Amino acid sequence: MTDISNSYTEPARTIDIVHRTDVLVVGSGPGGLAAALAAARCGVAVTLVERFGCFGGNLTVVGVEGFAWYRHEQTVEAHGIGWEFEQRAKAMGAAVPESQSLSYEIDSEGFKLVADRLVEEAGIHAMLHRLFVAPIMDGDRITGIIVESKAGREAILAKRVIDATGDADVAHRAGVPTIKTPVEQMQAASVMFHLAGVDKKAFLAGVRADPQTYKDWSTGEWEIETSGKEDAMFSPFLAKPFAQAIRDGVIPKHLNTIAGTWGAMHDSGELTYMNLVHLAGCDGTDPDSLTKFEIEGRRQAMLAIEALQRYTPGCGAARLRNFGMTIGIRDTRKIIAAYNMTESDVRNEARFDDSVGIYPEFIDGYGVLIIPTTGRYMHVPYRAMLPQRVKNLLVTGRAIGGDRIAHAATRNMACCAVAGQGAGIAAALSLKTGREFDAIDIRLVQAELARQGVRYL
Repeated sequence: MTDISNSYTEPARTIDIVHRTDVLVVGSGPGGLAAALAAARCGVAVTLVERFGCFGGNLTVVGVEGFAWYRHEQTVEAHGIGWEFEQRAKAMGAAVPESQSLSYEIDSEGFKLVADRLVEEAGIHAMLHRLFVAPIMDGDRITGIIVESKAGREAILAKRVIDATGDADVAHRAGVPTIKTPVEQMQAASVMFHLAGVDKKAFLAGVRADPQTYKDWSTGEWEIETSGKEDAMFSPFLAKPFAQAIRDGVIPKHLNTIAGTWGAMHDSGELTYMNLVHLAGCDGTDPDSLTKFEIEGRRQAMLAIEALQRYTPGCGAARLRNFGMTIGIRDTRKIIAAYNMTESDVRNEARFDDSVGIYPEFIDGYGVLIIPTTGRYMHVPYRAMLPQRVKNLLVTGRAIGGDRIAHAATRNMACCAVAGQGAGIAAALSLKTGREFDAIDIRLVQAELARQGVRYL
């Protein structure tokens, strides 16, 4: 008899509890890694779960090496663990000066070793190669997670949980109210890649002969709103080679979104952090969509390389060095938090009593680009990480509560690290003081932030 139903009832089974911990962080991108380190430095037992084989998220898995590319002379920083990422990478030979700012481009491969060292030094229990699949709930309280791996299904129990998945996966499946940007309005996904075989002298001579600015980001396909001060600032932007390639039939006319920035030009001939492929319509919570756009992104990257070979000085012998391990997602779910940040907050230097760190006035997304060159900054509020309906859970990274333009600021990796450090400290102190996340004494959190070297006011 043919089964024509559209569902399958999975048989009940017993799942082994393989680990117990004080604080469990799910996801090890800049937000999750900072949360785990901060909590461990408060003296509690911390476990860090990651679905890939390395820590670092966008920094390592996707290949987004421009951690603080917004930094200029008057930019005000929170310092803390995000700053430490950059300094440790520099000390370990995994960073070079960034092309458009007073920051260092962090080598995506080298940072895997940096993150390993940081995790080991902090005494964090690492659990790589494990994919979160379900929360373990006791009523409205999360008490752990179920993961899948080569070992099958396993249970991990925790006294406090931090969702740093980027897509609010834990929160969403636990019943936290979330919002997901409509697919047609999502910021485009990107496939990052790196080149080898570039003639550094010729390439940089070409850049000097035709320098690009942030004003040039407004092409026929995109219109970028700036504050005006960005318009004359140098940007490592590439668009003309791809426009010429379309005119010559090298790139199909409909692929008019191939354009963007390069990161660093190395003495070795490597041109890294090629952020040129922008894929509208990719839903980072849909595996079929991810499959389609991973393949399409690599195809477009090879067309971009052909255009660079033909039309860009120094790139005649360029070749693909590597892709990022996975596609880069900018925008999916966000929690509806105790406080949801607003466009006004990120544009107008918002101040909050429950600040867990500051972040410069940097907005990048939804057609807005503001570079922090005047010393302006905002507070990141603890309440934006506090979900509704579910206890024992904080959400950090790019899934914190906020509207579109707020997200264009808080999604950036350095801001995720600021929020993550605050979340990690809050989790540790919640446990130590026996107080729920919504009743924690924020003054204690801020005192520990200061002890860990974070500016929060």
